[in-house]
Amino acid sequence: MKTVLFIGLVWPEPQSSAAGTRIVQLVQLFRCAGYEICFASAASKSSFSYPLSQEGVQEVQIQLNDSRFDTFVATLQPHIVVFDRFVTEEQYGWRIREQCPAACTVLDTEDLHFLRRSRQEAFKKDAAINYYNDVTIREIAAILRCDLSLIISRQEMELLLTKFRIPADLLYYLPFLEATVDETKQNNWRDFEQRKHFMFIGNFLHEPNWHSVRVLKASIWPKLRKQVPDAELHVYGAYPTEKVYQLHRPQEKFFIKGRAEDARKTLEAYRVLIAPIPFGAGVKGKFIDAMQAGTPSVTTTVGAEAMSIDGTWNGFIEDDPDNFADKAAELYQHSKIWYQAQEKGVAILRATSDKQLFATPFLGYISELIEMLATHRQQNFVGQILQNQQHNASKYMSLWIEAKNSNLG
Repeated sequence: MKTVLFIGLVWPEPQSSAAGTRIVQLVQLFRCAGYEICFASAASKSSFSYPLSQEGVQEVQIQLNDSRFDTFVATLQPHIVVFDRFVTEEQYGWRIREQCPAACTVLDTEDLHFLRRSRQEAFKKDAAINYYNDVTIREIAAILRCDLSLIISRQEMELLLTKFRIPADLLYYLPFLEATVDETKQNNWRDFEQRKHFMFIGNFLHEPNWHSVRVLKASIWPKLRKQVPDAELHVYGAYPTEKVYQLHRPQEKFFIKGRAEDARKTLEAYRVLIAPIPFGAGVKGKFIDAMQAGTPSVTTTVGAEAMSIDGTWNGFIEDDPDNFADKAAELYQHSKIWYQAQEKGVAILRATSDKQLFATPFLGYISELIEMLATHRQQNFVGQILQNQQHNASKYMSLWIEAKNSNLG
């Protein structure tokens, strides 16, 4: 039986972030296909970490800059290694290639971090986007070193192919893998009249979510509250800080609720999700959850980019705060528009996140890649060059840190 080793930047928390959901989906995909799964991470677990071991996954705690990792992977000899974001490839990629040269290396980008960084810098400086920064160099290098990189958004695929001229055979478009919304689930949704209030949800460790709440509080909610005076805005999210709680204003019907134990069940009670996301990248898990819960939404162009189909959305896409408030009020107050938006969400999920549509072709592609791995690598000569350079730089830096830590001990 073939083995897949996942090296996690953190232990996944599906109820805290879309990244956690994504990596668990990949684990389950390989597991259902008959692979043995081992998940390793140097991070500490939390009470919200997903119980991988209950699904037959071997969990291994590893350490950064520790030669015992070499012994571990040399014994395991995985057929496939999945790096959870480019940082883990930087940290462990050279060790994998040294100890397991035949392993197929896969980078799950989650979303393009350099794109998120570029947009964030442009937002803060109120300037045009400049894609060329240190994160771009590091992330593109990791993509080139790996045998395959999983890209969650078609827009990000296009950016890598056209602007950065990444060879197409190093990239694979694999969106979120969700079951489509069936008729039974739709029939159990609360209807328009049974729902009330607006809501926002997002992990506050993720900078765009904090900025979204600030925009809601300062620009959108004051106007929206006047148009829908009986409504409240409830803000949910994992890991809220004190600055988030300082925005709590019951007298303004603006409530900070903290972590939602179950995002989808929470969303099912609300009439509209509002998320004026100013920057970011990739698929936003909040919209997957909202569409699964039958909750229409209003967001920005950046928020919808990875899932909207020719501008179609399960609600409205607006970048101007005043127009955003107007559309949110319209969606909240008109049941016909609301139900139409709900149906659009079902169609979007079917087209962009259907597990049955994307899972089988991906598993077939991986099997073919393993069979032709030697030829595939010969064609990626730039990647071989980068592997050699990164191997030397990372190896000796890691050995130096390990020796230093040993001396301090």
